[in-house]
Amino acid sequence: MLKTHSCGELRLENVGETVTLAGWVNRRRDMGGVVFIDLRDRDGKTQVVVNAGRTAEGFALAEQIRSEYVIQVTGEVSQRPSGQENENIATGDIEVLADEIVVLNPAKNPPFLIDRDEVVDESLRLKYRYLDLRRERLQRNLSIRHKAIKFIRDFLDKRGFLEVETPILFKSTPEGARDYLVPSRVHPGQFYALPQSPQQLKQLLMVAGYERYFQIARCFRDEDLRADRQPEFTQLDMEMSFVERDDILNLIEELMVGMVKHASLVPLAYEEFPRLSYGDVVNRYGTDRPDLRFGLELVDISDIVGSSSFRVFAENVAAGNPVKAICVPGCGDYSRKQLTELEDIAKDAGAKGLAWLAIHPETEEVRGPIAKFFTVEQLIALTEKLEAGPGDLLLISSDTKSVVHEVLHTLRTEMANRLGLTNTNTLAFAWVIDFPLFEEGMEDGHYAPSHHMFTAPKRAHIPLLDSDPGKVLSEQYDLVCNGFEVAGGSIRIHERPLQRKIMELIGFSWEEAEDQFGHMLEAFEYGAPPHGGIAPGVDRLVALMAGEPNIREVMAFPKTAQATDLMASAPSPVVQRQLDELHIALAIKEKEKKA
Repeated sequence: MLKTHSCGELRLENVGETVTLAGWVNRRRDMGGVVFIDLRDRDGKTQVVVNAGRTAEGFALAEQIRSEYVIQVTGEVSQRPSGQENENIATGDIEVLADEIVVLNPAKNPPFLIDRDEVVDESLRLKYRYLDLRRERLQRNLSIRHKAIKFIRDFLDKRGFLEVETPILFKSTPEGARDYLVPSRVHPGQFYALPQSPQQLKQLLMVAGYERYFQIARCFRDEDLRADRQPEFTQLDMEMSFVERDDILNLIEELMVGMVKHASLVPLAYEEFPRLSYGDVVNRYGTDRPDLRFGLELVDISDIVGSSSFRVFAENVAAGNPVKAICVPGCGDYSRKQLTELEDIAKDAGAKGLAWLAIHPETEEVRGPIAKFFTVEQLIALTEKLEAGPGDLLLISSDTKSVVHEVLHTLRTEMANRLGLTNTNTLAFAWVIDFPLFEEGMEDGHYAPSHHMFTAPKRAHIPLLDSDPGKVLSEQYDLVCNGFEVAGGSIRIHERPLQRKIMELIGFSWEEAEDQFGHMLEAFEYGAPPHGGIAPGVDRLVALMAGEPNIREVMAFPKTAQATDLMASAPSPVVQRQLDELHIALAIKEKEKKA
């Protein structure tokens, strides 16, 4: 080894020892006759003192050294002089008095500072990701990721789970997002698909009798990106046989509590996760992934405003549409400019406009452009139902149920951010259960699955598949945290006739079903056990535990929002020979090629 200790290892008990360290020059300070070098590796930092009187040769070299040089230092561990200790690093009580320095590799000036966490343009960080990954925050994040995944493996191993790898090259089947396709050289004109998830394969493992399976699985989806999406991502894929819903929820809850305690920088808000019905959370929060760190819940005020003289509200209520509101504390003095900003946000979320009422902090007078349409009794009833007080602002939306929920969910999140209610120092988990089996409404005479086509309906609701499929509830469950869905799963269908029924309702002919999923349907005829599973998203969970808003900050080599790798310049063209071997001809116009 080129070093005897790491740069984060030495303590007072090592004083007097001769050691050899190797790493990167984090910072260098020339004090005239003495050069101080902060030497860094993955484990931490150690201060190295290069004194001209102790090593003239080493001092001459230290004067030439710059940040990010890779060097080796041999010297004696010494206690720092009193008053010069550094409480910010683990090795802050000691320093190494250099006797010999070797430059293992010089370095050019990096395009951004590595020794501090300054804001750097993300495209520059991703282009030089190997330098970005040297920064303390990124190394901390990947360490959290490692600890979390190791905890998962150990936890599941102790509970009888078997880790099984499933193929990356598989069959293209409709699963909600676009597949990444891989052409086959030996089967011209035919394609593999990269797995959006190992969904079918893990169910087949249950048919094969493995009972408890898991995998830290790489998944691929060709979809538009955002902060919590990447074209390739990692999930903890799990499946269990002979279980009911609560068996899976209890196990995952225990796993999450243990993992957060073991690896997270952000603590749990509570250790017993609430279990909320889909209908309840959508009505209260406008979304099925509620952020429970704050209130600002949606309140239905249709019964009060439906009889008012404000025609928009009255007509919507008469048509069966809701009027809902949120009460925002302390924002009753918002200016016209601020209210216009909120209206623009509401319109972006689908609203035609935004109604509001404000309560004067002293006189308690209710003001706003729609206030004149309500009687005193109606205004009193509104403030009481919304538990509004002096200085509060009421934001009101009336439209179809889906629009109202989306608008007020968006405004709820916006106002929580403005008021500092989204405290990043806690993780508020919750289960959402009792989802509808199908999305609301029909398209082309068919239903769309709320989760996926392998999700089982509640047993008591199976008769409704023939009479009123829209009312069927499923055995789907989601785990949410701080406004994000961090896991989704369900009890699966394990009987061929029921699976066929669901496929017919979502628009698959039996011939199409056999072509796409014949391997699964046939497997169900060979003694498939009742089973269910879940797939927590590793990237999102680690981002939450690290206090990061974007999953790119916890992935070693992520893509940009346009799904490009700036470091390797991927995707990139390939030579014609490669296309010929795959029997592929490009139909791209010359102008598009240049672009």
